[in-house]
Amino acid sequence: MWNQPRIERTGDGDYAVRLPEGERELLRRLPEELRAVLELAPEDPALRRLFPRTYEDDQDEAAYRELMGDELVNGRRHALQVLAETADAERLTAEQAQAWLTALNDLRLVLGTRLDVSEESLLGDLPDDDPRAPDLALYAYLSWLQEQVIEAMSGELA
Repeated sequence: MWNQPRIERTGDGDYAVRLPEGERELLRRLPEELRAVLELAPEDPALRRLFPRTYEDDQDEAAYRELMGDELVNGRRHALQVLAETADAERLTAEQAQAWLTALNDLRLVLGTRLDVSEESLLGDLPDDDPRAPDLALYAYLSWLQEQVIEAMSGELA
């Protein structure tokens, strides 16, 4: 099944989703974990890649966060909710596929930040007893699935 696309654009503009149950379970569970971090630990350093600084000046940055902070967080919450709610779907609308792309990217960014991911850590030989191995495998899976969504969407551009 790894050699077949898991997400493909259909003739009517939707996206066909072919994921085994274990992967669907993961996609139901992970969004809730990130939503909990957004709610309970908004200052968690792992979230810094989700909300990079917009302004160099501290006052300008604080004003921007005051004005836009809730909207930025709500957009991420919505994408995570759509991913969790449609994890069992066999078809996605274009809007749902875009939410998947956003949520998968957010999950990857947070996990990658926690793991301090670099190309070397992904491409190098990982010792068998490395405690990060399961999380690095999850990161690689999320990256691969995100690529599947991007490839399906890029068919629209051809």
